[in-house]
Amino acid sequence: MRVLVVTNMYPTSKMPGFGTFVHDQVRALRSVGLEVDVLFMNGRTSRWSYLLGYPRFWWRLLRGGYDVVHSHYILAGLVARTQWSRPVVLTHHGCEVLGYPRWQTLLARLLTPLFDEVIYTSEEMRAALGDADGWVVPCGIDLQAFTPERRRPARTRLGLPPSRQLVLWAGEPWRPEKRFHLVLQAMERVNEQLPGAELIVLAGKPHSEVPSYMNACDVLVLTSAAEGSPMVVKEAMACNLPVVSTRVGDVAEVLGDTANCYLADSDPDDLAGKLIAVLQQPNRTSGRTRVEHLGHEQIALRLLGIYTRSLTRNSKFAPGAVPPEVIWPTPSRQS
Repeated sequence: MRVLVVTNMYPTSKMPGFGTFVHDQVRALRSVGLEVDVLFMNGRTSRWSYLLGYPRFWWRLLRGGYDVVHSHYILAGLVARTQWSRPVVLTHHGCEVLGYPRWQTLLARLLTPLFDEVIYTSEEMRAALGDADGWVVPCGIDLQAFTPERRRPARTRLGLPPSRQLVLWAGEPWRPEKRFHLVLQAMERVNEQLPGAELIVLAGKPHSEVPSYMNACDVLVLTSAAEGSPMVVKEAMACNLPVVSTRVGDVAEVLGDTANCYLADSDPDDLAGKLIAVLQQPNRTSGRTRVEHLGHEQIALRLLGIYTRSLTRNSKFAPGAVPPEVIWPTPSRQS
């Protein structure tokens, strides 16, 4: 099977952390035997990239002999859906269907029914668009890279203070839905009780460095107002790093009842109280067992089933495909 991935999120030398989950998914698809090419339209450098994306897409399509087109994000989907000769799979990743920005949510609501198969990275997103036929498939985790390591070697490697309490926040502070101001307000309250606690802001780093930061720090904090299935939370769980997060996306399902992980209100006092609880007992978690079924290979095989489904829509589910259900197993069905 030959697949053309159309995306406006992909790592570059200037933005090494941008769209790493799409890059990793492409690599995973190749590892299970698919031929995958990528058409990247970098809308962050120029809005003209989307307009230029149309001829670039058609040139690829006419020369490539693709079976399926997989678009990531609604603006990339607009380019991919200009043709009907091949099935188009669309993945919604989060904010665009949750009101950030509102015009893209409206666009997603209007255009999603035009795609052959639609993937959401969390059940919250599927419910937001009322899409009973959509698939819920979070992006996968590199379980070989994101693995537990002792804190001291990781801190030494990164040049971080060996004995201070470190709170990790990963993201782009300028994005309003990330609510970085809540982190700063919460840390002011944390420092009133724990003066030595320090905030580590992880932004603009290569994805290959993220595991070291997660193993070096004592807790990850997430304060977003809108997310699909935040990768940083799943990656932190794979490293057994404690997590304090607002109730967003699929975080509640990811954390489950994992000890030393907390859901918090969108309130600096509540966030600070739960961060302090972790920092006073900075034990690692057993979170890795909650996310082991989200390894890259498992997700790639699930996507292969969806691609097969898109090619056989007039029949029952193709062999190897699975029905569109939430991927999180019940506690008695961990896999």
